[in-house]
Amino acid sequence: MSSFTSPLIVSPMPDGRTWKLFKAFKYHVGNRYSKNIISVPAGFVTDFASIPWFFWAVLPYWGRYGKASVIHDWLYQTHQVSRRMADLIFYEAMLVSGTQKWKAKIMHLAVRIFSGFTWKE
Repeated sequence: MSSFTSPLIVSPMPDGRTWKLFKAFKYHVGNRYSKNIISVPAGFVTDFASIPWFFWAVLPYWGRYGKASVIHDWLYQTHQVSRRMADLIFYEAMLVSGTQKWKAKIMHLAVRIFSGFTWKE
């Protein structure tokens, strides 16, 4: 199974909604020995999961899927892989993080349906 190779160390930004990474953060795609590694550098700013506030009672913007959300934000900003692959990596990373499968499926479906405009920016 895939793995995160380092802890996620972040601090809130003055806007109260975004967070800045203070240490580089890595994820092995596919399995923990994979040479396909996504590296998010220190200084990257994330909003974790871009979930509308009215869903926060069920799916807050931060949860077990927080690390997966950072990877997903990075892939959407850098376009290192296709949008479809970024969304699949997000799903895989959520499962690796211990997110319940039903939540991971809902979040994966949501990014497939609603995040196309973000990819184009």
